[in-house]
Formats: sequence, C-alpha cells, structure tokens
Amino acid sequence: MPARPLKFILVAGARPNFMKVAPLIKAAAAHNAAVGDTGRQVEYCLVHTGQHYDEKMSDVFFRDLGIPAPHVNLEVGSGSHAVQTANTMIRFEPVCLEQKPDWVVVVGDVNPTVACTLGAAKLGIPVAHVEAGLRSFDRSMPEELNRLVTDSIADLLLTPSAEGDENLAREGVPPHRIRMVGNIMIDSVVARAAATNGGEPILDRLGLSRRGFIYVTLHRPSNVDDRETLTVIVRELSAIAQQWPIVFPIHPRTLKRMEEFGLSFTDHPNLQLIEPVGYNDSLALTEHARCLLTDSGGLQEESTYFRTPCLTLRPNTERPITVTVGSNRLTNPERLRDDLKTTLDGPERTGATPPLWDGHTAQRIINILLEQ
Repeated sequence: MPARPLKFILVAGARPNFMKVAPLIKAAAAHNAAVGDTGRQVEYCLVHTGQHYDEKMSDVFFRDLGIPAPHVNLEVGSGSHAVQTANTMIRFEPVCLEQKPDWVVVVGDVNPTVACTLGAAKLGIPVAHVEAGLRSFDRSMPEELNRLVTDSIADLLLTPSAEGDENLAREGVPPHRIRMVGNIMIDSVVARAAATNGGEPILDRLGLSRRGFIYVTLHRPSNVDDRETLTVIVRELSAIAQQWPIVFPIHPRTLKRMEEFGLSFTDHPNLQLIEPVGYNDSLALTEHARCLLTDSGGLQEESTYFRTPCLTLRPNTERPITVTVGSNRLTNPERLRDDLKTTLDGPERTGATPPLWDGHTAQRIINILLEQ
C-alpha cells in the first residue's frame, strides 16, 4: 500500500516570492515522477495571497516561471501593512482548515509571509520558512520585522547561507530547527539559463550591447518616498546617462512619487525609462549589464550569481554574503556618482558564487520535508 502523501500549502504573496515557489513546484513534480506510484508522493496547494494583483506585477511572472494557476487566490490587494496582514490571516485560515496540510511553506519576508505563518501556527500546523535567518539589523524596514516574527514562530528554518544559521543561533533558535539548504532563487536562475540557449530578445528590442549598459531598479520607500533623496537620485542618474546607457524599468511607486514631487529625468537618448519587466527580461538585463544599481534584495543575489558588479542603494543589506564573497557594494545618493565610476573602471565580472547556490535547493527542501 503506498505511503500517505506529504501535503503542504505553498504561499506566494508578492512578486519576490514567485521565483522562490516555482522551484518547489518543479521539485515536487520531479520527486513524484521519480518515486512513482509505490513511493511517497508530494501534494501541494498553491495559495497566492494577491498582494501584487495587476498583470505587470504578477501574471507575467507566473508565465515566465512556468508556475501553474494558483489553487487559491486570496485577493488581498493593497492597503497598509496592518490591513494586508490582517486580511491575509482572515482569508488564509479557512484554506488551512479545508486543506488540513502537514506543513505550510512560506518564503521570503513580505507581509503574507508573516501573516500565514501566524495563522498556521495558531491552528497548530507546522511552518517551514524558506530563506530564513536573513537580517539587515534595521528594524525600520517592514521586511526585517516580518523576518524576525516569522523565524520566531516557524518550526523549520531553511537558510540560504551560513550567516543565516549564525543569526538564528545568536537569537537562541535550537539547532534542530535550522537547516542550511542554499539559495532557492538561484534554482530559478539556473533553470532559465538552461532554457534560453543564450538568446536575449530584450537586448535587441532596446538596442543594448552586452556589458554596455547600466541596469537600474528602485522602489523602496527610503529611496523614492523622500523628496530630497529622490531628487538627488534623479539628478545623478541624469548626469550618468550623459556617458553610459541606462535602462530603468520604473516601478509604479517610483513614477507616482516623481509626479508628486514634480521631478523628471533629463531627456537623453542614453536613458531608457521603460515599464516594469518580467522575470526573464530582468534576468537577461542582470546577466548582461555592465553593472546594476538597485535597492532590490533579489537582484543583489542574482547579480552575485552572474558576478555582475552591483551597487545597492541602501545603508544595509540582509544578504551580506553578496558583499563579502559576491559582486555587491552598498552605496548612497551622495557618493553614487563616485561609486559608479569606481565600479565602471573595475573588472567586468567580480566576486564568487556562494556555497549551495547551485540550482538544487528546492530538491533539498522537499527531501527535508519528507524526513520530518
């Protein structure tokens, strides 16, 4: 008689989560195919909380990553942190009661991550947190609070690198709850690289040459919600565009703030402001840029994998391994121009790929869940 299937709810809340759940879905399918009817199967219920609900911020990523339609969409939508968190908990509880999973698997550090962790824990359902242990040590960041709360409640903490283990141990988490599995984001990067065969249509569409442009993404409130800071960023990017082509898929939040503050970029053919791009196009720009300027956590990791020089416009990072062994450096608006010059005068590729960033993290996670 076949063993009872392992059943888990897999939560995706916002765009940064999608490239983390896709490898788990594929790893579950690969496991089931490998063990056949006689082995223990893995069943999952994909829950999309609907924090990112428009086509540009959600559906295109599902298509690019080959993620099937969610089994459940909570359609939480936008709102304050409190509203999003509360609505997610209210709508997630009935799903848990209906599905009766062995595990709830959450990823990353967005509001639905902590909301679903808390909801499952109150129902006595074990929670596994993928990408556990990351710390910026800056509690003014909502994501940092989400990370701290999630890791304090979750039963199984799956870390991407050694500093995650160290952070959790310092916080008193017992070793049996911590497992270093590697960076699940890199699973999606590796899968895409195997499928593209080197073709990058977005470079042709935008008239870009490999290693010949700067890729910019900015959306964090600390950068775009403050008039003075955003004014400096717009001024510096306008100046840099006089010498280097810049591609800037502008986030709706950033565009809205620029309009509110009466800001605009200097009109220059080197500066291409485009709509937000999908996952495949973003990876192509990351891999082939001369350097990146970003405040995105995911792009810090992806650029490290490609060894593309990256400047992170933040005072801290919850991914310090991208700085210590990778291609990443922290910067601020005041020294941005000098740091860019230093980066552009340096090597085209730098850093190294951290341990276990190898494309097999999801497989390790499925194996660990089966062992529990």
